Formats: sequence, C-alpha cells, structure tokens
Amino acid sequence: MFNKITIIGLGLIGSSIARAIKKNRLCKSLVAHDKSKIVLKKILKLKITNHTEPNLKKSVQDSDLVIICTPLGTYKNIVSVIKNYLKKTCILTDVGSAKIFVTNTVNKLINKNTIWIPAHPVAGTEQSGPEAGFADLFKNRWCIITPVSKKNPNALKKLNNFWKKIGSKVQHMSAEHHDKVMAITSHIPHLIAYNIVGTAANLEQDTKSEVIKYSASGFRDFTRIASSDPTMWRDIALNNRKQILHMLEKFNLDLSNLKRALIKRDGNKLFKLFSKTRKIRQAIVKAGQDINSPNFGRKN
Repeated sequence: MFNKITIIGLGLIGSSIARAIKKNRLCKSLVAHDKSKIVLKKILKLKITNHTEPNLKKSVQDSDLVIICTPLGTYKNIVSVIKNYLKKTCILTDVGSAKIFVTNTVNKLINKNTIWIPAHPVAGTEQSGPEAGFADLFKNRWCIITPVSKKNPNALKKLNNFWKKIGSKVQHMSAEHHDKVMAITSHIPHLIAYNIVGTAANLEQDTKSEVIKYSASGFRDFTRIASSDPTMWRDIALNNRKQILHMLEKFNLDLSNLKRALIKRDGNKLFKLFSKTRKIRQAIVKAGQDINSPNFGRKN
C-alpha cells in the first residue's frame, strides 16, 4: 500500500499502529521515531519494527505516510522540524484528540503544497508505552478524519483505506463537530474520573484506605480511566477547553438538578433519570461499542 511509513511517537497508539501495519503488510519499510532512546530500544526488542531512527528529520525523508502519535503539546516543534523534509507526495496525518487545535497549529507551519489530513482513531486503553500496544486495538473502532482541503481526493481515499485495512470504521466530519462530540464522549468522562479519584485521594487516611479496600466496580472503573497518561490528557484538556467548558456547564446544571431531587426526596425524578441513562448504555452495546457481558466481561 505504501513504500515507506514513518510513525513519530511509539506509545500505546503509535506502537499499535506499527503492529497493525506489520500484521497487515501495509508497507515495505516501517520507520519508528521517538525522542526516547529507551523507547526505541524497546521497539527493537519487541520486534515491532526493524528500523528505528533517532533523528527526526531523517526519519521522515522519502516517506509516503507520516503519522504523528505524540501529545498535542509536541506538534509545533515536530512539524517545524520535519516540514522541509517531507516529499511532495507524502501524506502527513496524526491521531490527536483535539482537532481544531491540531488543524490550526499544523496549518500555520506546513509548506503550501503539503498533503495534510488530520485524523483521530477513537480507540485506546488506560495503559501507555510500547509494551501496551496491540495490533487489533482499532478493530471495529471509529477513525474520524477531519479533512482540511478537497484538493487531494486520492490521498484522502488512500488514508481512508489505510485505516480500514487496520480494522477501523471511517467517518468524516469537521474539526469543530469532532471536538464537540469528543468533549462529551471522551474528554468530560476523563476529567470526571480524575476528579472523583482525586477526591478519594484527599480523604482522611483511614477513610481512603477503606475506599481502596472496598472499591466496587463503579469506583474501580473510574480509577482505570484516571490512570490514563497525564501528559496526553493535560494537553487534550487545555486544547479543547472551549468545548469542554461548554459541556461542563451543562453537566453542572444536570448535577444541580440531581442534587435538588435528592434534597426533595424526589424518587420519581431519580427513577426517570436512571431509566433514561440505562437506555443510552443499551444503545452503546447495540452499536457494538461495548459488550453486554456481566462486569464488562471481566473474570473478577
């Protein structure tokens, strides 16, 4: 499909893409670049690719596809370094979760003829690092592409096919709509999880030890989400803050209504809310975004 692909950043997402490329034989040469020498050594040890390149400029030379898989705060430096080393037919893309920021940042830096197509695979786990990646991470998961131009339909088609080859379902939308959707489906849930677990961490020592000892599935699942990479989520929160703040206002309003229902002992209102949210969970399972097994399929 491609002669050479370069992946910049070999954490969970980058290493999973590399594994999927290798599994599906999507290129002749797969080059891994990471600023960490330790990560590059791990990539070779794990046999994810046989070719690592510590020099960022050299890593992208002659590549047909370059995928940025690093935290959002690194984009400006990366694009500034590589922009003059991309060949004319190279497709530059990414996996970032805040597309307005990504689009605006990269558009200001790239050369006029660069083929730049932002993307976001909606997949992941709370784990991080190259050891955490796996080839089927994107299987039956959405990859949202937010094209900034219609000038290169063939390149767009090629990127669509690339994500489909590694198992994703592909959807196109504007950067603005993407950020609005992600704010409620991904960004707000993470912030709530960080906050709830943070509240538990600030409890008196005796109570905190009991929270850990008796944690049921609800709190346990919040801790799973809250263990996600802090650098990545700091950058996402700051760079999609407008949509996140808008959704937080709605969330706070709903939380106030819930509080009033509790104060008034309004069981009717509580039952209606809990019934409505249960239907949303059922719709998510029906859409194939989760399984219906007890305890999310866990053995314990």
